Amino acid sequence: MIESGRLRPRRRHDRGPLVLLSPVILTVVIASLAYATPPEMAFSRLLPAAPALAAAMWPVLPTVLLGTVCLFLMIGLSIVFPGLGTWWTAGGIIAVTVAAAYGSHVRLQRERTLFHVRLVADAAQQVVLSPMPRRFAGVEIDSLYLAAAAEARIGGDFYEVVDTRYGVRLLIGDVRGKGLPAVGAAAAIVNSFREAAHGEADMVGVARRLDASSTRYNAVFPSEGPMERFATALLVEIPHGGRRIEILNCGHPPPLLLNRGKLRVLEPTAPSPLLNLADLMGDHYSVDTFDFDPGDLLLLYTDGIAEARARDGEFFPLAAWMRGQSPAPPRELLTALHRDLLHYSKGRLDDDIAALAVRLSAPSD
Repeated sequence: MIESGRLRPRRRHDRGPLVLLSPVILTVVIASLAYATPPEMAFSRLLPAAPALAAAMWPVLPTVLLGTVCLFLMIGLSIVFPGLGTWWTAGGIIAVTVAAAYGSHVRLQRERTLFHVRLVADAAQQVVLSPMPRRFAGVEIDSLYLAAAAEARIGGDFYEVVDTRYGVRLLIGDVRGKGLPAVGAAAAIVNSFREAAHGEADMVGVARRLDASSTRYNAVFPSEGPMERFATALLVEIPHGGRRIEILNCGHPPPLLLNRGKLRVLEPTAPSPLLNLADLMGDHYSVDTFDFDPGDLLLLYTDGIAEARARDGEFFPLAAWMRGQSPAPPRELLTALHRDLLHYSKGRLDDDIAALAVRLSAPSD
């Protein structure tokens, strides 16, 4: 499923017409059995189940109307078959209908609340994660994002792409933790990158700005646990017209570069401090330069992809998977990655997932 440039699994299927009509079907089945079988079998006593089922999917008024229909059906059956215990069953129908109407009212209130929460989450998503895909001067970029938290739209993973006078600059990272507690920290880093990417002439300056923003945010909103909140980050710069990339890696999984069927893992030559840990690890940043030719595919990803597990506990073989891919456009690469990740993990992803696929187009493209 592709939505706003991001791939996301469907977590919930819409109710079909048969499901919505199931309370009516149940009413017809019970009434038919009560009419067609001996009175001793007393199928009529199951009629209160119909309004109870309706409360799970219908508004209040239709639920009450179905309960009323069941009540009249019970009265009609008592005329045909005297001695069915009409008043006891009728009392049960009335009691269940009242309870079902209240349950339907509460459910609708909660659904409205959830709807508004999702609207806020969608707005937050647009702030933290920019729409994709994009193309800048021959650089094609697309994104993949999957939040691990149930019904969540965003989590602790983040990315951003900015076209600057220094070249196209990319950021991908992962705040320790997942779900809503990590969203604020991720937003602080992304917003800082959007400004620093335009204002800093080199990526070391960008990284220092990100670390300062992360430190300030965590000072105002400290982590609830005993450990400091930190973030891994990967900064990439693709100069305009150049056939190289510069990478600054702050403790993040190294990107993968597919060049003419050969895979290269772009490991840093020296470690750089994680965001919010520069005071502890030292303020020393290392920038590495790699060749990046037209047609090459670059995959930036968070550890949720490499650490996705099959049921036997084996990690997703990302490097082997990438090695087997053809030089396809970024969107096709991420579509395949999304599909194969869900298949490998049987739909169970335990961590947030983010990825950026980048391709330098040939001059004729």
